[in-house]
Amino acid sequence: MTTLDSSLTFRPCLLIPCYNHGPALVRMLDGWLAAPHGESQDDETLLPCLIVDDGSGAETAQLLDELVARHAWITLLRLPLNQGKGGAVSQGLRQAAALGFTHALQLDADGQHDLADVPRLLAEARLHPQALISGAPVYDESVPKGRFYGRYVTHVWVWLETSSFEIRDSMCGFRVYPLASTLELLDRRSLGQRMDFDTEVMVRLYWAGVAVRFLPTRVIYPPDGLSHFDVWRDNLRISWMHTRLVCERMLDLTWGRCRRRLHWSRTPERGAQWGLNFMLWCYDTFGRRGFQLCLYPVIAYFWLTGVRQRRASTEYLQRLENFAAARGITLPAEPRSSFRHFLRFGEAMLDKLAGWRGEIRHEQVELIDNGAYQALRERPQGILILGSHLGDLELCRALSRSLGQVTVNALVFTDHAERFNRLLQAVNPQANLQLIQVREVGPETAILLKEKLDAGEWVVLVGDRTSVTREKRVIWADFLGAPAPFPQGPFMLAAALGAPVYLLFGLREQGRFRVYFEPFAAQLQLPRRERAAALPLLVQQYAERLQHHCLKAPLDWFNFFDFWHLSDDNTDKQ
Repeated sequence: MTTLDSSLTFRPCLLIPCYNHGPALVRMLDGWLAAPHGESQDDETLLPCLIVDDGSGAETAQLLDELVARHAWITLLRLPLNQGKGGAVSQGLRQAAALGFTHALQLDADGQHDLADVPRLLAEARLHPQALISGAPVYDESVPKGRFYGRYVTHVWVWLETSSFEIRDSMCGFRVYPLASTLELLDRRSLGQRMDFDTEVMVRLYWAGVAVRFLPTRVIYPPDGLSHFDVWRDNLRISWMHTRLVCERMLDLTWGRCRRRLHWSRTPERGAQWGLNFMLWCYDTFGRRGFQLCLYPVIAYFWLTGVRQRRASTEYLQRLENFAAARGITLPAEPRSSFRHFLRFGEAMLDKLAGWRGEIRHEQVELIDNGAYQALRERPQGILILGSHLGDLELCRALSRSLGQVTVNALVFTDHAERFNRLLQAVNPQANLQLIQVREVGPETAILLKEKLDAGEWVVLVGDRTSVTREKRVIWADFLGAPAPFPQGPFMLAAALGAPVYLLFGLREQGRFRVYFEPFAAQLQLPRRERAAALPLLVQQYAERLQHHCLKAPLDWFNFFDFWHLSDDNTDKQ
């Protein structure tokens, strides 16, 4: 049996769904241990095995208990009710990830698969860790003719669904799942829970850009094998699954341009200068309470017409809730939906208006663990604030005023800074917030920011938006349970400027403004020789703090685009 790899980047396990296959499963595993390749191994070196008991009867349950008692390398996950093969595999994949595994090799419990091919599949997964590795069945005379020829019907469906011939066999249950991308799919979509699962998960992973690789493997049908395939019900489920997939494929081909992932900077601004001016007039005329009443129909319009933004909001909230549930984290007791997310964004705009007008006083802002801020008051200096699109970053102005009207400079990577600068001047000509518009950070920008820091001013950068012109220059960090691309630029710039770096998260919690002002580094150090190792650690540290505060205020993160993927046209622009 294959031994564990010491690498932290590849940690596989076996995953076996079982429903009343007790005797066959015991024979299979005991036979494998008795084979020559298993003689020299003990429980500490065997590949870990996770068996999912899918509501089996008493006989199988007892056999599985005895099996686990004999072998320490076997873990049992028992489901109280039968969920079907797809449901059992889905639960097993989540459990495997919770146990710290990166890949799960699924095989059936009825002895169909050739366990001698396990090392080959794992070796292929090690070489291609992002891919789904599947067996391509090679049958002997034991295969029922109806099953053999019936598979070609599914092959044709899958070729239509993928517009390719790359998926050679979608029904083989002998495969290695990359857990990160598979669980990301399971978090986003509800898949078939029974015999339709194997095909649907493979097709949808292929749609998501996961490569699928096949290795030939011998498949037999034991004469005493137990099959739970219901000819009528399962064929009906599979037919309905294929109908859905083909329809989705046709819609995707028809409306594909609407579903393409756009870079955040290419999302058109919704609203115009007159709209900003009207917002300001309403605030001046009706005050905050009156303007809040006008906010609902406006937000409803943007929610109904913002298809991309609404989809991104829903996916973000689902990721966050799944992440919290998997780790036993209690989220704030508040209703959460994409509409409430939009509404919270509108309310945050009201807070921005109040902040720009100077109506949020320092006394109204509660500093959480303000030791770093008190030290800054005693020794004023230019600092660099690494912020995000979580909450109200403009609350840093309320802090800066207590230090003698320190000027705050925010670096903005959009073409809309000029519009907001004009609005700021209209709101408050004395505003000490200056938006600096850039398309790309170059030597001139670094020199300008260095001068402002030397003059004792604050410089604000955000670390949760990829570059407009260098989108692919990112560091992938774990964020809410999945890898997400964070820009290199802000961290490289902070290291070049050499100023103290702080994190700032301005949240509205329980009706109060609360600012989390956290020291990040006295000075970022990124020596050229150590940059490749040091930069990912810094980005991961930032991502973990952002994740921490997102869990505290889920509706306050205002990135309304697919944050976990680069755009479909992520060609760096020179």
